[in-house]
Amino acid sequence: MEILVTGSIAYDYLMRFPGKFSDYLIDGQMHQVSLSFLVDEMTKHWGGTAANIAYTMALLGMKPKLMGTVGRDFPDYRTWLESVGVDCSTVRQIDELFTASFFCNTDMSNNQIASFYTGAMAHAREYRIADVYQGKPDLVLITPNDPVAMSQISAECQSNGIRFVYDPSQQVPRLSGEELARDMQGAYVMVVNAYEAQVISQKTGKSLDELRQMVEILVVTQGPRGCEAYKGDEQIHVDAFPTDAMKDPTGGGDAFRSGLMYGLMNGYSLEISAQIGSLSATYAIEHVGTQSHHFTPAEFVARFRTEYVDNGLLNRLLE
Repeated sequence: MEILVTGSIAYDYLMRFPGKFSDYLIDGQMHQVSLSFLVDEMTKHWGGTAANIAYTMALLGMKPKLMGTVGRDFPDYRTWLESVGVDCSTVRQIDELFTASFFCNTDMSNNQIASFYTGAMAHAREYRIADVYQGKPDLVLITPNDPVAMSQISAECQSNGIRFVYDPSQQVPRLSGEELARDMQGAYVMVVNAYEAQVISQKTGKSLDELRQMVEILVVTQGPRGCEAYKGDEQIHVDAFPTDAMKDPTGGGDAFRSGLMYGLMNGYSLEISAQIGSLSATYAIEHVGTQSHHFTPAEFVARFRTEYVDNGLLNRLLE
């Protein structure tokens, strides 16, 4: 099965602020915010939404192809991804620039303030699927990327009958309502968090029920409250997989998407697929860094069965 994961490939700079951002936000003064937070910790990690998703997919035994644009500082990152089973043959390197970078500050309540430097990612709009991939993939994931590149890939999938997943997440603020409505149309799956779902509804002027009609499956993640998933008349809720060891929420959503797609592409029910996503997310948030987690298939299946019932379906992971 050929799965192409498109989107950002980046370095993550993760920081911890030993306080609460809300203590420094003054009512009536939000029009002139000028704040600087002194952080106690900073670590650098492999990151980028597409690379994160491809990483956990590889842990689950899938063989995703990663599509994106990177800078001259990518060789070590390429070696890392290939070592876990990610195919980087569809990654394009721009030697004049550095790889995109994500700067994220998390407070004691796990609220986050983040910035993203585009770098080589700005060149993603210069490449279409047909430029880097021969044939027709079974599935394309459209994840946060250069906004023009996202729209182009969506149009390419729509016009060529390629099944695709639409995951605008961090780019929702940059995309217009018209762009969002156009690019999600006909998606196999759309995955967004609860806040993004509200923003998309506001921008497009469409209710949640109307958004559901535009895609085959809609999944709305809700952090520690789990997720709601919709398919036709079916609606399910899946709780977040429990943990007492959460260290950083960054990357949890990406790992969730990996597990969700593993389940759906193996023909599992929407509920079991979301449960696989939930456990995948928990593995990620138990570590600092979006690609710091690791598990063997046997460890994953054993832990899954402490909370969920799969009636032997996950034995496929052990083969």
